[in-house]
Amino acid sequence: MSAEVFAQLAAGNAARRTGFGVPERRAALTALAAAIRAHQGEILAALAADLGKPEVETRLTEILPVLAEIRHSLRHLKRWTRVRRVRPTLAMLGTRATIRPEPKGTVLIVAPWNYPFSLALGPLVSALAAGNAAVVKPSELAPATSALLARLVAASCAPDLVAVVEGGVETSTELLALPFDHIFFTGSPAVGRVVMAAAAKTLASVTLELGGKSPVIVGPGADLKRTARALAWGKFANAGQTCIAPDHVFVARAVEGDFLAALRAEIARMYGGDPQGSRSFARIVNTRHFARLKALIEGATAAGATLVEGGAGDAGTRYLAPTVLTGTTGEMAISREEIFGPVLPVIAYDDLDAVLEEISAGEKPLALYVFERDREVIAKVQAATSSGAVGVNITLAHYLHLNLPFGGIGNSGLGAAHGEWGFRAFSHEKPVLEDRFSSLSLLMPPYTGLSARLARLVQRLIG
Repeated sequence: MSAEVFAQLAAGNAARRTGFGVPERRAALTALAAAIRAHQGEILAALAADLGKPEVETRLTEILPVLAEIRHSLRHLKRWTRVRRVRPTLAMLGTRATIRPEPKGTVLIVAPWNYPFSLALGPLVSALAAGNAAVVKPSELAPATSALLARLVAASCAPDLVAVVEGGVETSTELLALPFDHIFFTGSPAVGRVVMAAAAKTLASVTLELGGKSPVIVGPGADLKRTARALAWGKFANAGQTCIAPDHVFVARAVEGDFLAALRAEIARMYGGDPQGSRSFARIVNTRHFARLKALIEGATAAGATLVEGGAGDAGTRYLAPTVLTGTTGEMAISREEIFGPVLPVIAYDDLDAVLEEISAGEKPLALYVFERDREVIAKVQAATSSGAVGVNITLAHYLHLNLPFGGIGNSGLGAAHGEWGFRAFSHEKPVLEDRFSSLSLLMPPYTGLSARLARLVQRLIG
């Protein structure tokens, strides 16, 4: 099945090679946007079934990012696809050089379960804007959204342009064995290594959007109410199942008590006294992940951590309360694993330099957040750490900024996406050099005395 789909798309690509210009790409993107708008009720229902997502959260984090990506691409597509003239260097005087963006070909998009709609269709928008054919592989852990994506794409895209292939790990393995020209994967670092190894066998290029333990630093000069609000939203949106969610918080010891009080107040304001009954709080994707998160909490408290907030859960409904811990240590599993759920360890610190050393000693995170009003402290944190992105007095929102690249570094990812960076991820920037009236022929064999003098002159001028 996977091989047949790939062959159909590759054949369609060959037929479109000179006929999928800006007008055709615009038409494909416009049709996709129309289908999304027409099926919003089904999208809301699918995300509610898979993750218990509230309607507002689905609109803001699943539907809006895709429609915004389409609108942004339509607005800038003509500029992105333009052949760019570049100036000659001194050695290339007499030549004409251009850069011509062209589609990579037939691409594979492997989407995750935590934002199963936007993280499947967002990369697809970039792939279509760049002129590619695409296979989208949704996550089998979000079955309602996977089925919806298959219906939506079939209704809005030509079958030799985009195909949705559903299935589990076996299907993913079959797809990764095919000779795609580019693979865009969003998921865990462990699976990212598997994807990269598979891509190496066919020499496919890759974009890897991974994750990691994104740390937060709350300085002594932070606006604690504003900080608590941003962290409560950033951590507990989608029940913490967000790749750029704050994983743990380092807070200056002098303000630890006030910060914890402000954080608990924000949790109560957002989700009420009983978050399980709140219409604003999502659910864990399945019982396996629920059990993993409960084990992290219980392991930490058994080893001496203090439960400040939450901790309760219901495996039957996959509800896990917004949870805050203090007193965690580096030996605990919760300090080593990416949490990926509504559990937030808060760690008091006395020495910012020690915190920065600890962050730098670990894997480079997808995001790092700092809350502080002192600009020198903010600058110090940025200079002393490496991460996919930095949020200053804000969480998550950099994902929505289409004039910024989104991507990781090292263990948190490879390459970038969104806006023009997404277009480039799915494009080959082909250089074209044309000889017009250069003197290169004078430097070609047979080498004469004139050739030698010219070579020495060129070396003095350029080298």
